[in-house]
Amino acid sequence: MIHLLQECTRRGDYAQYKQYAEVVDFAGKPHTLRGLLEMQYASEPIPIDEVESVEEIVKRFKTGAMSFGSISREAHECMAIAMNTLGGKSNSGEGGEDAARFGTIRNSAIKQVASGRFGVTSEYLLSAVDMQIKMAQGAKPGEGGHLPGKKVTPEVAKTRHSIPGVTLISPPPHHDIYSIEDLAQLIFDLKNANRDARVSVKLCSEPGVGTIASGVAKAGAQVVLICGYDGGSGAAPGNSIHFTGLPWELGVAETHQTLMANGLRSKVIVETDGKLMTGRDVAIACMLGAEEFGFATAPLVTLGCCMLRVCNLGTCAAGIATQNPELRKRFTGKPEYVVHFMRFVAQDLREHMARLGVRTINELVGRSDLLKVREKAITERAAKVDLAAILDNPCDGRKRHFDPADVYDFKLEETIDRKVLCKELDLEGGEKKAVTVRVSSTNRTIGTIFGSDITKKYGNTLADDSYCVTCIGGAGQSFGAFIPKGLTLKLEGDANDYLGKGLSGGKIVVYPPSNAKFLPEENMIIGNVALYGATSGEVYISGMAGERFAVRNSGAQAVVEGVGDHGCEYMTGGVVVVLGRTGKNFAAGMSGGVAYVLDENRDLYLRLNKEMVSMDPVSEREDIEQLRELLSRHVEQTGSPRAKRLLTSLSEKAGLFKKILPRDYAKMRKSIESFRAKGLSEDEANTAAFDAVVQ
Repeated sequence: MIHLLQECTRRGDYAQYKQYAEVVDFAGKPHTLRGLLEMQYASEPIPIDEVESVEEIVKRFKTGAMSFGSISREAHECMAIAMNTLGGKSNSGEGGEDAARFGTIRNSAIKQVASGRFGVTSEYLLSAVDMQIKMAQGAKPGEGGHLPGKKVTPEVAKTRHSIPGVTLISPPPHHDIYSIEDLAQLIFDLKNANRDARVSVKLCSEPGVGTIASGVAKAGAQVVLICGYDGGSGAAPGNSIHFTGLPWELGVAETHQTLMANGLRSKVIVETDGKLMTGRDVAIACMLGAEEFGFATAPLVTLGCCMLRVCNLGTCAAGIATQNPELRKRFTGKPEYVVHFMRFVAQDLREHMARLGVRTINELVGRSDLLKVREKAITERAAKVDLAAILDNPCDGRKRHFDPADVYDFKLEETIDRKVLCKELDLEGGEKKAVTVRVSSTNRTIGTIFGSDITKKYGNTLADDSYCVTCIGGAGQSFGAFIPKGLTLKLEGDANDYLGKGLSGGKIVVYPPSNAKFLPEENMIIGNVALYGATSGEVYISGMAGERFAVRNSGAQAVVEGVGDHGCEYMTGGVVVVLGRTGKNFAAGMSGGVAYVLDENRDLYLRLNKEMVSMDPVSEREDIEQLRELLSRHVEQTGSPRAKRLLTSLSEKAGLFKKILPRDYAKMRKSIESFRAKGLSEDEANTAAFDAVVQ
């Protein structure tokens, strides 16, 4: 099968593709649910010239989410070039993407996101046609990703806002999405960050996924992706590959039927992936309810993958799932191989459509009445499978596919950004501007739309505080999400969850009203999950924060006066100063960056997760000076009484602070600095340190 697929795509030989398809679709011994089905072809087929063209069909095709880092730059860019050539879409995966690719033929049209994914910046989001929230994946339902340190090369580390050679772990989705309301908030945040892109939500095929998909549609997502258990990364754990997830046939049918029953089908596009390999697979997926289709394993095979299943080891002989420069030289894939495959699948699909008497994909969506249980060449075991739940989907005249006229209205024109900020803070002229607004908890995602306009016009080049917005009151969720350099948001009051989500260079300052009767350092002033997935910028909080503060922070500097449980979890860079108590499980999975925590009662060790980090009293001059600088900025921005007291005698009180430092990160930093001292540039030092410590 692999040989036939590689040969036909290299030669551009459709006749040889048909030989491959016959092997894949062989009905003698069915091993998939779709293998138990057959199509009920029309008694009078239509001419194939009347069927939707290959050029239109391939626009519905996508390559799967495979991160740069898990696969080589050559393979990653090869698929992007192929899909952009076709008018389809490639997927960045959760590993970020080199900004040099944005706006070029090498750009991934689908940017995978969630607050804690790697490299999610304002610029990254604006480069997307689809922004895909990864809630789950078919081969590893409920798990985050994992990239071994030996695959985190300097190039990968730069894209992921981390440090070379240090293992990276992705937070599972439940870290910031506990409910459909949280998911709806993230969808809203992303739509604010890029008004022109679609928002997609990736789910895995499992019982009840139709109900979840209905919630996703109500929350405003335009695409819902149902992943089957088949396929998936060769780096997935064995127990995930063999024992989790369900076939996409079940998830797609349930999703389509549930959306139909709730009158939601026309609001959302249903996509599926999970070892789609031929036009027949796509046709059946479409008849069960899908209208866009993802391919991952097959495109990789066309590029040279021979299914060795050693993706996690970095020893890929085809130069695909490796960062080893010597192995990458073996990569022989070309974009045209993927182009040939996609066009072959589309032509194969057209031939089935002609025999079915169907002219367009939209006409084929949900037509399960054109399927029946295979009667011949079926095994005794297969004959026991009841497929009624998949096929029982009466076509009763209701809309069976997405209709742009029914798309969700986010009412973005009613936001403070559109009504006030974009009008009063004119981006022309270049001089500094400021505005004051009153806010309430119904004002969500303040600053994100205006911030996206800044990014479009100036990128990350503005001076700090070029645009300053002072808010008075209690801000809603996602205050300052994804805001870029040059935009400063000040809040006199308090804020809900997700403050500074995905901060991209901007500055956020929160302090209580001047007439407040409470002590800031003893009171919660912002909610949970603040600074989640921040990549750069500054945050100063005169008061305490809730749980999961600065999870997956990878470059921002923050000062706060107390945090709840799970602070600095999965952090990969940046600096966090905590001028008060932390909750339990502080620094779990923290692989980079540094935290300075005031430990007046000397009991931080009871709440610290020590698996990956060391804890030492602050005593080095450089650490004391960094603390002094951050505390001074904190006082300047917020007037914090606690920071003022600490500054007056910091030399004596520095020992009350504990420095939390990841051990592997410290080892790499030391090696990098040693090479910098020899006169190497930063990039050269990173490479030399990686070779010295990891290779």
